[in-house]
Amino acid sequence: MYADTSVFGGCFEEKFSEASIRFFEQVRGGTFVLVVSDVTLEELDPAPQFVSSLLDTVPAKQMERVVSSDDSKRLRSAYLAAGVVGPACGNDAAHIAVATIALVDIIVSWNFKHIVHYEKIMGYEGVNTIHGYQSPRIYSPYEVISL
Repeated sequence: MYADTSVFGGCFEEKFSEASIRFFEQVRGGTFVLVVSDVTLEELDPAPQFVSSLLDTVPAKQMERVVSSDDSKRLRSAYLAAGVVGPACGNDAAHIAVATIALVDIIVSWNFKHIVHYEKIMGYEGVNTIHGYQSPRIYSPYEVISL
């Protein structure tokens, strides 16, 4: 399960903390394997230590790291060219592209404007289909955690 940076920061935002904390508890407990990319790590780098240090709490066996590739960069560009998101949202498109190329099953995010939004999801899926890729499912952490 690929988590974008918003899920990490969500642990420290009142509105999202309960589900974000539960998500990471379930990752540590073995319910999910957390997939993080170089895009996520670059976004976490300037984040406050208390946010970026969440990654250190995840056991190595519960985490997989993936990196951007020429294929993911082309797919990111295709999302932008299709107008799924604008150029200012290039990292959002990069998250989806990297996860798609890595064959991730699910992407979780709190970004309801550029990622977890039905129009955006349809746009990402359309571009993926045109380029021959299977789309990961996109949800908020609320939709994937066990209560």
